[in-house]
Order: sequence, then C-alpha cells, then structure tokens
Amino acid sequence: MQFSVIQQILGLLLILFSTAMLPPVMVSWFYHDGIEREFLGAFSLILGLGLLCWLLRRHHENRELRRRDGFVVAVMFWVVLSLSGSLPFFLTTELDLSFTDAVFESVSGLSTTGATVITSLDNLPKSILFYRQELEWLGGMGIVVLGVALLPLLGIGGMQLYQTEIPGPMKTNKLTPRIAETAKALWLIYLSLTVACTMAYWAAGMTLFDAVGHSFSTVAIGGFSTHDAGIGYLNSGLIEILAAFFMFLAGVNFSLHFFAWRRLSVQHYWRDEEFKVYLGILVTVAILASGYLWITRYLTEPLLALRHGIFYAISFGTTTGFTLSDYPQLPGFLPILLFMVTYIGACGGSVGGGMKVIRVLLLYKQGVREIKRLIHPGAIIPLKIGDKSVSDQIIEGASGFIVIYVTCFIVIYLLLLATGLDMMTSFSAVTGCLNNLGAGLGQVAANFEDINTLSKWVLCVAMLLGRLEIFPFLVLMLPSFWYD
Repeated sequence: MQFSVIQQILGLLLILFSTAMLPPVMVSWFYHDGIEREFLGAFSLILGLGLLCWLLRRHHENRELRRRDGFVVAVMFWVVLSLSGSLPFFLTTELDLSFTDAVFESVSGLSTTGATVITSLDNLPKSILFYRQELEWLGGMGIVVLGVALLPLLGIGGMQLYQTEIPGPMKTNKLTPRIAETAKALWLIYLSLTVACTMAYWAAGMTLFDAVGHSFSTVAIGGFSTHDAGIGYLNSGLIEILAAFFMFLAGVNFSLHFFAWRRLSVQHYWRDEEFKVYLGILVTVAILASGYLWITRYLTEPLLALRHGIFYAISFGTTTGFTLSDYPQLPGFLPILLFMVTYIGACGGSVGGGMKVIRVLLLYKQGVREIKRLIHPGAIIPLKIGDKSVSDQIIEGASGFIVIYVTCFIVIYLLLLATGLDMMTSFSAVTGCLNNLGAGLGQVAANFEDINTLSKWVLCVAMLLGRLEIFPFLVLMLPSFWYD
C-alpha cells in the first residue's frame, strides 16, 4: 500500500473541494444574507487540511497509482468529503443542526440522494440553498473523476481511481486514449447539460437562482430543491416536462452522449441495447402509473394523469427523487411500484443510482441462458449485449454485485427496524438511501428530520454504499486486502 501517494491525492482533492465554499460566499455577498463567514471558515479549515496532507508528502517520489490505492482513496475521500461538507451546515446558526444532521445533509447531497433533514427551505439564506444544490452537482459526476484529470500533473496515473468511481460493471472502457482526457470529456458533457438545463428552466419561468439550483440537482439526479414544494412549486407543466427530459438524459450512459457529440449523430443510441431497455422500462412504468392514476379517478383528466405518470416514472426510474405536491397521497400500489423500479435505476456510466440497467439486463440474459441449458445441456450459448459477447467474468461480477446489493438491503432494513422505525418507513428509507433516491414513505415521506439519530447514521452508510456501488467499501474490510 502506497500511503504517501494516497495522502498526496487526498490532499489534492481536499484542496480542490475547498474551492466549493467560494461560490456560496459570492452568493451570500450578492444577497446580503450574512452567512459568508461560515463558508470562509469552512474553506480555511478544508484548505488547511488539504495543504497539510499535501505538504507532508511533497518530497516523496511520485509513483503509479495501484488498484488497491484507488479503492482506499475513493472510500477515504467520500468519508472525509462528507465530514468536510457538513461544516457550513453545522456552523450556520440559522439552521440549528446537530452534528448528525449536518453530516446527514452533506452525505445526502454529495451522494446525490436528496434526502433532507432541513425544513422551511423557502425561508433559508440563499447561500445555504445554493450550497445544497452545489453539493449534489459536485457529487453527481464525482469530484474524484475531476481529480483524475489533475493527477497527471503529479505524475500519478488515474485509471485505478477512475474505475472505482465510475458506476457500472464494465469499467475498463475509456472514451479517449488518455484517462485524464476521458475525465475532462465527461465533465464537459456534464457541464453542457447543466447549462442547457439552466437556460431551459429560466426560459420556462423560473428565476435565474432557482433555474441554476434546480439544474444542478436535475442533471446530477439528486432531487434537492430550493423550495419546500420541490420542482412543483410553480405548478408548471412545462417545467415538469423539462425536468423529465433532462432527468432522462442524465440517466443515460454518458459514453453515448460523448459519441453523439463527437460524431454529430444519434443513431448509436438506438443501437445500444441497454438504452433500449432503459427506455422500455420507463415507458412501461409511465403507462402503468398514468393509467392507474386515471382509472382510480385520482386524476380525472387524462392528460394530467399522463403528465404526472411520465414525471414520476422518470423521476423514480432515474433515482432523482423529485416529487410533486400530491406525492404523499398517491393511491394504491403506485408508490411501491415507483420504489421498486429504483432498484433497477439508470444506465451504467450515468450519474444515477440503483443496481443499473446493464446489470439487470445481464442477470436476465443469464437466467434465459440457464433455462436453455436445461433443454440443451451440451450447448455452448454465448451471452451477448448487442452484437458483442460478454465475458463470464463480467457476468459473475454483475451477479455477485446484485446478490451483495440485496444482502445490504436486508441487513440495513433489519437495522432500521431494530432502531424502532416501522416497516414502511424502514423499507422506503433504506430503498431511498441505498438507491440514492431520497424520497420516502411513512415517517420520512416529507423529510428525514424526525427519525432517531442511530437511523440517520445507518442511512449515511447506506447512501455512501450506494454512491460507491458497495464493492470499494466491502473490499477494505477483507484482511487479505491489507496483508496480501
């Protein structure tokens, strides 16, 4: 284990993250809300810690980052980052948050979960509202991936770190020959989507502040809002349509966006099997949701039922977690259907949560192949995604991931029940946090403020497990990782 390299990278990334405190300072000055001191204090502390880590190892020889080092950096950084990100929440007296609540809000933002313990958003200082949205935006693509683009400046390769951060089972594919260029390409696409979303929201009637804030959480598939009423505060069908459109785009594998930009063509979207399954799932859930809302007469206007059904299908299917004002009153099985689809989640290589469409597709194809083998035991049946064969190693990895994912759900669900939460609250809370969704049912339908302290810490772990796709955390628990 190269602890000097790990410390160098951790210091660099903390220095990078400290700059996230500066935009809220400018927002505070512009709106005169008096919170700039808290952000400047947090900036100084995080910058100082980052410089300390960096300077202590500045004379050590730069070496290539190994795969094990990448796991340690990714896990350590998200834990340290979550604690650092909680400083403005904890220091701001207007919020009056406990240390637990401040960390919970920070973890939720950075992991793009969107679960909140803060109420009365409409009365909060603008700088705090902006900071919450900014945390989701930074966590969406992953500040670690941005750091990868800077690692060549240190003479340290970044492929191992990139592989631990990018979601999905096929992590060896790069968009460009150099990993730093890949990270830059991803961020360019991410930034372009954010700017386009901001302009669209602004043109649709949002204020510029709200347009920027909601574009951050939309493109990051986060779910935070600057208003208590969420994305539906303007009660605008056009804004809901725009939100659904950009949530859908953010849930697509970013490599498809990259090739669309590079080749000025959209044909490869329709050739990608994962994309077609992703689209098919969302269309199916939208039809079921719209039809159920209309048949039960919960919404009597067919077009309104269709609009709500499409919005909820995309919001939950991509694990964004935006809700409308009627969310707590959704009828019958619909809330459970929406929560179950979050376990599938968005595409691999996107900023969404869940197990990812590609893994579910692989598991389905593997199941079909096993059924065929019962009929033809001696047959060699290749498993393909599109026209490409998938190796057994990837299939085993996807199957193992899903098994561990379900096991984590069961363990966390039982822990929440043991803390005293009821079954519906526990189910929705672990589903919302493990899948980085944020929405809940029962006691957490509105927010997570009133649940007990132990449950909040358990859910913080669930959010980080979902954000890093479990394996980086679990691999650090193996003695062989440290001693082999």
